[in-house]
Amino acid sequence: MQKRWLAVITAVIACAAIPGTAFAHVKWFTEVQPQKEAFEDILTPFFMLLAVAIAVLLAALTQVLPALSSMPISRRIDHSLDKLHPYTGIILKYGTAASLMIQAFSSTLLAPEFELNTTFTTVLLWVTIVLLLIPHRYATKAGAAVLLVLFIEVTLKAGIFHMLDYGFYLAIIGVLLLEKTRESRLGFPLLYLGTGLSLCWVAVEKWVYPSMAEDIIASHGVPTFGFPAADFIVMAGFIEFVVGYLLVVGILNRLLAFVLTLIFISTTMLFGITEFVGHFMIHIILILFIIEGVSFYKPPVSIHKTRIDQMVFVTLNFIFVLATFIVIYYRFA
Repeated sequence: MQKRWLAVITAVIACAAIPGTAFAHVKWFTEVQPQKEAFEDILTPFFMLLAVAIAVLLAALTQVLPALSSMPISRRIDHSLDKLHPYTGIILKYGTAASLMIQAFSSTLLAPEFELNTTFTTVLLWVTIVLLLIPHRYATKAGAAVLLVLFIEVTLKAGIFHMLDYGFYLAIIGVLLLEKTRESRLGFPLLYLGTGLSLCWVAVEKWVYPSMAEDIIASHGVPTFGFPAADFIVMAGFIEFVVGYLLVVGILNRLLAFVLTLIFISTTMLFGITEFVGHFMIHIILILFIIEGVSFYKPPVSIHKTRIDQMVFVTLNFIFVLATFIVIYYRFA
């Protein structure tokens, strides 16, 4: 048992060193047919011990954050980035247009797994791009509306639960539609929520369908740092899930966005053009998160006043959210 705990602690520490494989959409890089793992094989002792260890670590993190935020260097960085807030809408608008343009040239729509194979869809995609490039708010809203039509079209073919992988597109559409309205303040919280939940959803895929991730590790020579492939996949899924969870609850957003940007750059070097096309939109979102921080967002943990209450809340809430995602994904995906 002592050795098992040592392995769990090592796994938690190693999370920072695991490459961007943790954030790869496994569907893009393998031809292996998905085979659902038995539920009891997902909830292994290693999985459960790692979940508890991470929950406790997150609880401790809430107590470290105030000290990190009050450091002079943190304040200087925050002050510098706050000056860029007026440009976030422009970056999102033209970044979305650039991402869609890259997809158009690669004959894909929203993600590398969806081919752009009809004239009608191609025309709608280019209409969206042109509308987003026009510097007028009504053109932006029209572009967002057409993008919503494209998202619905893909969803009708792929299925709702499949498209939860790309739920951040709905958040982007929401931000663009809310631009320069009374409800515009809701835009970025929506973007954090949509991106975080998408990351959590994609993470569960690695646990429910581990055979696809195992094929990627074998075919691409992904280093597992001495861990068995099965344990490495569990750890990779947890990294992605934790990042998504932290984005939703509003913890370490700027730091997470910066680290994720570096990770996605590393995945591009590992997986090539497919990774670049598929995650270009995520890069734009992460740049926005680095700029925006959480100045608009009141983390749920702040509801609780005492340190003990906060730590208990974060620990139990993480376990609850984790269990909910696993059950829903296993049942419907």
